[in-house]
Amino acid sequence: MGRAEERRARQRGGRRAAPRRSSGTPSVGAGDGAAGTAPGGRAAARRAARPVKPRKSGIRALFTWKKILGTFFGVCLLAIGAFIVLYIMVPIPEGNAVAQRESNVYKYSDGSVLARAGTVNRESVSLDQVPKDVQHCFVAAENKSFYHDSGVDLKGTARGLLNTLRGRGTQGGSTITQQYVKNYYLDQDQTVTRKLKELVISLKVDQKYSKDQILAGYINTSYYGRGAYGIQAAAQAYYRVDARKLTVQQGAYLAALLQAPSQYDWAVASQTGKQLVKARWNYVLDNMVEQKWLDAGERRAMTFPVPKDPRGTPGLEGQKGYLIDLANKQLEQKLMKDEGISQSQAEAEVVGRGWTITLNIDKKKQAALEKAVKVQLTGKLDPKKRKVDGDVQAGAVSVDPRNGKIVALYGGQDYFKHYTSNATRTDFQPASTFKPVILAAALESGAKTQDGLPINANTVYDGTSGRQAVDHGSKVGFGPPNEDHKDYGPITVQTAMNQSVNSVFAQMGIDVGMEKVMSTAGDLGMDTKGMQPVPAQTLGSMGASPLEMAGIYATFDNHGKKVTPTIVAKAEGKSRSVTMPDAIGDQVISRQAADTVTSVLTGVVDDGTARTSVAANPARNGQQVAGKTGTSDENRSAWFTGYTPDLVTSVGLFGEQPKPPYRHVSLTGATGLLPPPGRVNGGGYPAEIWAAYTFGVTDKAEFDLDTTQGAAVQPPASKSPSQSPSQSPSQSASSSPPPSKSPSKSPSKSPSQSPSKSPSQSPSQSPSRTPSGGPSIENPLNPGDQQQLDGRQPAQ
Repeated sequence: MGRAEERRARQRGGRRAAPRRSSGTPSVGAGDGAAGTAPGGRAAARRAARPVKPRKSGIRALFTWKKILGTFFGVCLLAIGAFIVLYIMVPIPEGNAVAQRESNVYKYSDGSVLARAGTVNRESVSLDQVPKDVQHCFVAAENKSFYHDSGVDLKGTARGLLNTLRGRGTQGGSTITQQYVKNYYLDQDQTVTRKLKELVISLKVDQKYSKDQILAGYINTSYYGRGAYGIQAAAQAYYRVDARKLTVQQGAYLAALLQAPSQYDWAVASQTGKQLVKARWNYVLDNMVEQKWLDAGERRAMTFPVPKDPRGTPGLEGQKGYLIDLANKQLEQKLMKDEGISQSQAEAEVVGRGWTITLNIDKKKQAALEKAVKVQLTGKLDPKKRKVDGDVQAGAVSVDPRNGKIVALYGGQDYFKHYTSNATRTDFQPASTFKPVILAAALESGAKTQDGLPINANTVYDGTSGRQAVDHGSKVGFGPPNEDHKDYGPITVQTAMNQSVNSVFAQMGIDVGMEKVMSTAGDLGMDTKGMQPVPAQTLGSMGASPLEMAGIYATFDNHGKKVTPTIVAKAEGKSRSVTMPDAIGDQVISRQAADTVTSVLTGVVDDGTARTSVAANPARNGQQVAGKTGTSDENRSAWFTGYTPDLVTSVGLFGEQPKPPYRHVSLTGATGLLPPPGRVNGGGYPAEIWAAYTFGVTDKAEFDLDTTQGAAVQPPASKSPSQSPSQSPSQSASSSPPPSKSPSKSPSKSPSQSPSKSPSQSPSQSPSRTPSGGPSIENPLNPGDQQQLDGRQPAQ
């Protein structure tokens, strides 16, 4: 090989090839006599000099970029082809919105029929009967691009399909056209097939019908709450006008309702619900301004249009409406969790869909509870004689702690007369019925006093009225007075619970830590979302419902295992059945802590604020009882939540102005109670209702307690003369100033042992109807103080 050839071989990355010997006749050079190469030798040398490429493995050979790209385009073509076939094969079906509506049947626990409810309330109107501005409210709320889109939101639909495949429900955005198709042509099933049908039919509907026809169909088939389907029924249900007379403000509210009808119904909405619907209402109007459908100046002048009170639906009179409303809500919550659907979808799926819903309500217990409220309270109210009597509202929930079943419920005098259920409302303070939660938090966390002593039933605290709570020597700026500003001096936790001594539990809350207290409250079943831990919560200054308090005390009664009160036993639809979750949950506080609270609360009944109404009731017949009274700021609410081993019942009385704006008012003077002080306290009517009901439906039983503390296991050795109901306290609020720390005295006294300052029964603990010795407020905060210290201010 010549030098030039070698150089070229090196450039090609090859090596010098050895001369190939030819088996044939060698070629003769041109005069030098050297042996030459055979024909084709140079080509062979070049091939030998080329680098050898390694062979690809099986996987790399299979997944080349060309194959991947080809596969991708192939799948796309198949998907497009499949969609074309689907588009051709799926027709626009006959509308079935009316056919889907059928009354639900509600039954008592024994199978007897409670009520049939859900008759369709719909009257369709043409779009020209709806003001143009009101039409724009719905477009602004749900689908601003409605007038120029193709009827589908591909991105939202794809997200919905993906979530459905993952088992998370649809949770995808959808246009007005898609919502109309779902309401009128399809059902609420959360399946991929239904979602694909919705997509195809929406495209076809958008091609076949005008935007005005689609919008008219949408607002005439949507569910607005209060049993109203369609804008005409909604206009009458909320504002008592025809759709053609709706204002922009009213239309914006109805459009906002579609997101969560029952949660946003002003008549029953919580404070959170009211805030949310107002925000949604503002969102609708702001979008209208953005779309140039509403003048900005007019928008700024608009005020929220508070809806009218609801009208009663036939078949829901008396307590039936309250029972059915709670049953629907719990079933809706279950569907939302299981199927990943929105609240509005769940409501539309439950109301008037032909369900047979069996409740846990015991027919006999329900009748007994209604009778107890009538005999002990409502039968004595006369609004014509006393204006305050018209302000009294009662609510109660009764729960079996062994299984969490709500066996009886009282929501108000009549569902037609008072739409809001007093059993589930959360806008009144639970007052001193919250004190056991503080003790539970102390016991569960092993908390200690400022002097390092463990907190238990025998721990001694300073019960001086108004004593400033301290945190390791520093005052925290909170010193609530006791009822009637009465001083108790050094007393045990047991006595402080018996007499509901505010100053003791204010200090205990600081000792435990309010974060731990509120965390324990949440574990036990109180809705603490949005609450900031503050000292005033030791007085029960947050909002709570009888349903919540019944669940908390049922958890105490169930030895610390979480009880979530449940009214629905089972629900059966046309093509499915729903099994409700187990009402008994995990151990949220230890058995010893729960049983100690129960033991302490027996002292409230036998030797405290509930003694006259409960312990001395002749129908008691030796039944063991635990419970706690509560009376809130300015006597706006009064409570007794109590329990036997097999039944927990929370009774609340609430002062509410019977006409808009429904402000909270005092109960003082109701039924003719005379000053001083004329107040309704927890040891009065609430405890009397509780006793009349409970002792009529339960049998004698004793608590099975795993504790060495509290009144149930440490009975008083003897009663001091100072514990007589007629004995006045020996000291006034002008007593010597309290120490800066919790007392460090040895907790050697029996829980019921009387301290030297006569802490026990005073005239303020007499029955609330006794003119000579009325009750006292257990939570005497001023409204201004409460707003600063509450953490979640109840609505006024």
